[in-house]
Amino acid sequence: MKIKLNLLPGSIKEYYRNLLNMSGFHPGPAIVSIVLCIITVIVVVNTMTGETGSDLREFEAGKVADRDVVAGYEVSYIDEDATRIRKEAQERLVPAVFGFSNGANAEILNSWNSFCDFTDGIIEGGASAAAARLAVQAEYPAYFNTETLDIYFNADERLRFRDFGIEVLDNILKQGIFHINKEELKNFNPDTLELITPSLPESLWQRLSYRNIVTIEDAGETLGKILENTELPDEFKAVGTALLRPFINENVFFSPRESQNHVFRAGETVTPVIRTIEKGSRIIRRGFIISEIEMRDLRTYYTKLPGRDPRNVIGLVFLILSIYMLFALLRSDLVLGKKLNISESYLFSALICFYIIGPILIKSFFPVYEGFPVSLAFPTALLVMILAAFMGVRTAMIMAIALPLAAYLAGVFDNSALIIALISGVTASMTLQNAQKRMDLIKAGLIIAAANCLAVVVVLLLRRSDISAYPLMLFWAALNGIISGMLILGILPPLEQALNAVTTFRLIELADLNAPILRKLFTNAPGTYSHSIMVANMAEQACQDIGANALLARVGAYYHDIGKMENPGYFVENQTDHNKHDDITPRLSATVIRSHVKLGIEKARSLGLPSAVISIIGEHHGNSLISWFYNKAMEQEEQVNTEDFIYMGNPPCSKESAAVMLADVTEAAVRTLTKPTVAKMEKFIQGLFDAKVEHGQLAKSDLTFRELETIKNAFVKVLAGYYHSRIEYPNQKEEEAK
Repeated sequence: MKIKLNLLPGSIKEYYRNLLNMSGFHPGPAIVSIVLCIITVIVVVNTMTGETGSDLREFEAGKVADRDVVAGYEVSYIDEDATRIRKEAQERLVPAVFGFSNGANAEILNSWNSFCDFTDGIIEGGASAAAARLAVQAEYPAYFNTETLDIYFNADERLRFRDFGIEVLDNILKQGIFHINKEELKNFNPDTLELITPSLPESLWQRLSYRNIVTIEDAGETLGKILENTELPDEFKAVGTALLRPFINENVFFSPRESQNHVFRAGETVTPVIRTIEKGSRIIRRGFIISEIEMRDLRTYYTKLPGRDPRNVIGLVFLILSIYMLFALLRSDLVLGKKLNISESYLFSALICFYIIGPILIKSFFPVYEGFPVSLAFPTALLVMILAAFMGVRTAMIMAIALPLAAYLAGVFDNSALIIALISGVTASMTLQNAQKRMDLIKAGLIIAAANCLAVVVVLLLRRSDISAYPLMLFWAALNGIISGMLILGILPPLEQALNAVTTFRLIELADLNAPILRKLFTNAPGTYSHSIMVANMAEQACQDIGANALLARVGAYYHDIGKMENPGYFVENQTDHNKHDDITPRLSATVIRSHVKLGIEKARSLGLPSAVISIIGEHHGNSLISWFYNKAMEQEEQVNTEDFIYMGNPPCSKESAAVMLADVTEAAVRTLTKPTVAKMEKFIQGLFDAKVEHGQLAKSDLTFRELETIKNAFVKVLAGYYHSRIEYPNQKEEEAK
């Protein structure tokens, strides 16, 4: 089946072609990445789904725990007891529902009307006031006192008392006379009730306080207040309370059905109480008596664990694979801005694996206390500094963000650990931006320690932690940064040797002109040494101007001709008055000349120089033709094999290597110019560059024409400073003539 990659951007497409082993791909890093991915999956799956319920048999409430039980997985569950208490409380807050009784209202008004009809009939029958009073007392015994009836029958507007009474009764009945039975209401809100008032188009619901309602005991007092606030005649106000009170009765009653419906709805809307056992928290504490609550948490923890559920395992596997695929994309030159070599790819994959597995192993073998972010016990800054040292600050900055996020997605970090890891990692990548001495790493450790402390303060403030939590967390934060700075100091040298990699610190050490090999070059081949110094100045300036690794170019230039130490007299810069090539054939001369590249590579390997420097040594002549001796051989022989006069190296594969090649040929050629001026050097150097381009020596270096122009200008600037005009001192010409 043919895989279509046409829809992918160029760099990504090329990267995944490499992953599919389509062109120029070394399988070693891919195999290592796959193996490390499998190891990560196994560790994560076993650690995060491997708990068993054996702890339930080891512990018992009331006994002292002989070991800690730390949650390796976050578990949430519904606390049934707390939920029940919440539901009961919520139901008890439901107010009882009361409603008006239309029958009670009608009965009260009918009773008043009946009284008025009775008294009107007595008076109309011609009875005296005294007889009328006695008749009422006989019909309504103990309802009214004598004084009240005398006032009533002698009132001038007695016939209007019926209407006055109906007005007052309507008023009090609208407020409601509540029937309160404490036994019925004991399971409802003790402070408030709800009153249903019939109205159109639908009933109104009012929430009232028990303190503001009217009961049968309060009816007389309420009648008095109503009468005071009316404009009724004073003679009615005087006896209104006494007349109306006997006819008033309760007209608002408790509604069990509506009240229970309210209780049911309130219970249905109660939110369950969710308890969370956080990952890394101690469920059982060694040396403490186990409580019932802790045993309940332990039982719940193992009940809720996903265990070996295939769905959970498959999900974790796909999650880890997805994380590694994302890092595979991050490793491409599209993101990093550079191509990683094989050793860097190995290191990249190993650090990803270690970053995910490391915190898991720490929590498994050294359980941290509850709430302690595991990133404080794991050196994020150390890993980021390793990346910065070997792959550059840009790579380190990207990974300082990507690695903590990957650990967070994998469930290794919680929110607090993520915040601390991000701040620590980003700070570590920035501190190495201009680091050139190994002691700068110690300073970086102190800066990281300060950043870690700041991150811890942020986390503790967000958690609203008690002040007692600060000292221990700050101690670990500072220790993490300081140890990271110390460890990087000890880890870098063996890593540099093991990976044969280039770091800024190693290059600075190699750039020391007092190194034994360079002192030997100065002694055995002083001309070559001087030439190498000049080439280094030119290549460094050029790489600075085009944004390449200037320090690598300088070191490569220092060592590019160390192979000449074996036969220094055969190279023109070391010759004085005799040219040894006059005594041998052109073919042999070419063999001696081109052998310095092979000898230089062998010498560099024996010295343990980085592969990038060895590449510059092997590529500084490419596979170009040794034209001087080739032309001389053509003059002396009829048939000449071109391959005998070609350097056996490869054309430069990096900008730094190309800069050294161009500086090498330029420095040697400009020496032949008489009275070199800037214009003359520009034209001359352009010709040298054109020849290299024409013969394909720069095809693999990724240099653009704009960068070639920049390199030419850099060379002219350096050479113009070296070959500047000098004044002629008195008698100088006479002395030169002698």
